[in-house]
This record gives sequence, structure tokens and C-alpha cells, in this order.
Amino acid sequence: MSHLPEHLAHFRTLSSLRPPRVTVAIAWMLMVGIAAAAFILFCVPWLQTAQGRGQVVSLDPTDRAQDVTALVPGRVERWYVQDGQHVNRGDPIARIVDLDPNLLSRLAAERAQVEAEIASVRQSQAVAQIDVNRTRQLYSEGLASRRDYEQAQIKVADSGAKLAESRAKLNRIDVQLNRQSAQLVRAPRAGRIQNLNAAAGGAYVSAGTALAVVAPEQVERAVELLIDGRDVPLLKPGRRVRLEFEGWPAIQFSGWPSIAYGFFDGRIRSIDPNANVQGLFRILVEPMPGKPAWPERNFVRLGGKVHGWVQGETVTVGYELWRQLNDFPMEFGKTATDKDGGQDAEKEDTRKIAAKAGKPK
Repeated sequence: MSHLPEHLAHFRTLSSLRPPRVTVAIAWMLMVGIAAAAFILFCVPWLQTAQGRGQVVSLDPTDRAQDVTALVPGRVERWYVQDGQHVNRGDPIARIVDLDPNLLSRLAAERAQVEAEIASVRQSQAVAQIDVNRTRQLYSEGLASRRDYEQAQIKVADSGAKLAESRAKLNRIDVQLNRQSAQLVRAPRAGRIQNLNAAAGGAYVSAGTALAVVAPEQVERAVELLIDGRDVPLLKPGRRVRLEFEGWPAIQFSGWPSIAYGFFDGRIRSIDPNANVQGLFRILVEPMPGKPAWPERNFVRLGGKVHGWVQGETVTVGYELWRQLNDFPMEFGKTATDKDGGQDAEKEDTRKIAAKAGKPK
């Protein structure tokens, strides 16, 4: 027993035990794992992000998909386009005809009748005016009574009322004729036919019924993201955003963007002042100047889904876990990336203001 330590010499059973090598290895692995976890929690940095989902949109409202509607009631007699066809501004889309095929001829006949009425009333008014002048002369000479003079004036007034009524009828007929002349529905702008309302073909359509959808092809794209209201107060225009487009291969590490793959850069353009019905706030994201361009429009089209991460402050991994568990908002402050993005936005805004004012940059 001479090889035993002096303080274990009287513990003969304990000194005879030999722990298995597997137990020793597990113990060492646990100790190394605890030390590595402590190092990661308290020493490894983590970039806070506010996540949001949204879609690709157009900055200009006129560049978004537009409905082509029927201007008059009737039925679609003929389609001039097909799904997916390119159209220019003013190209015909469809022709609508009234349910009554003789409507235009009857309106033309009614208009001719009203014009004849107007001519007759004008002639009667001219004769009545002559009678008024003659009666006035006779009344001044004492050869006619005042009542005869007033009766002549009443006839002129009645003629004027009939003339106004006939002109109103003519205006109503002209309005109907102009509406019927709008039976040919044309494209409001250049683009591609996205959808035709096949149910409208041959069926009765009322004014305002959507016949087709024209989607522009050359647009200035942006991304709208819906962000939780907890993080919105700490966001502002110019903050950097990492974007993952639907269908585009990407590997994401939100806390370490330097090792992420397949992502594109953007910056916050604007933040809506009010939340939607779900309590989420919409932010508009535009491409970041000086960074790789977003994918081509053939790969990222309007309406495509997008997942975005608005970058915040750099903290430790342990603090971020504690924040997430307690559902706290992100830290308030400025990071290096935020400063760069904000400075770029401020410089660009300053250049725009200087250009408008005519001052040198």
C-alpha cells in the first residue's frame, strides 16, 4: 500500500476503485462543453436582427398590376388579346356591345327628333319675341292693354323653358352615345396580359366589371416587410436589411451575416406610421447603393415572397438568448453597419436637396 497517497491510506476500498475510461472521457467532454458554452455565451458577438416577411412590390403605384374594366354595360362580343400577350398603351382589349343591337340607331333617331324640336322652339321663340316688341309698341301708344303685353312676355318665357328642356334631352342622348362609343376597351398602359376574365365572355357585364389585368414589365422594385411592433420604434430609414428571395438558394446565419450565403443587401426606405389589422408595421426596403444588385426580374418578380432581417446592434450570444426568452426589444444605439448605411442615406438625401436648390454638391 505504499503507492497510495497518505490521506487515502485508510480508505482501502476507495483506493481499490478504478473509474472506467468512458466515464472519464464523458467527464472531460462535459467540462470542455461547459467551458465552451460559457465562452460562447459571454464572449462571442451576435448581431441582433428584427425579422419580417413580405413580398416584392413596385415603388411607383402606376407600375403595379392594373385592372382593365368595362366602361359600359353589355356583353363581350370579341377579345383582341390572349393571356401572356404583350400590349402597348391604347391597344384594344375587348369590344362590348349592348344587349339591344338597335340601340345606336334608335338613339340617333331620337337625337334627330330632339334637334327638330329645338329648331321649332327657336322659331317659336323668335316669333314670340317679335310679338313682344310689337305689343310693347302698341302698349306705349295706348293701342294695346297691359295684359296683352304681359301675355306676349309669358309666351317668350315658355319658349325659353321648352328650349332648355329640349337641350337637356339632347345632352342626355349625347351622353348615352358617348358611352356607347366607349365599347372598345383599351389597355391603360404597356405591359403583359396577366389574366383574362373568361367568365365575362358572352355573359352580361356591368360598368366596372374587371375584364383583364395588365402587369407592367419594366418597374422599379422594392420589398415590403411586416415587422413586429416591438422592434419598430428602434428602426429608422437607412438601416441595413438582409433579404432572402423566394426560390433563391441561401444559407442564413442571422447573428453572423458575414458567413451567410445567397443574401442581398437593402436599406429601409420608409416605415408606415400605423399598424395593419394584425398589429404589424410595414416597412419599404430599397436596394443598398454600392452593393451587388438584386436578382434579375426573370427570377424575382413582383409579388414574390421575401424573408428579411433588419440589422440592429451587436451583443453577446448570452444576452441575445436572455432577450429572446424575456421577449425584450432590441438594443438601442448605432452599429458600424448602421452608421454606414445611415451616412450613405443622409449623403444621398443631401445631394438631392442640393441638386434641387441649384447648389454645388
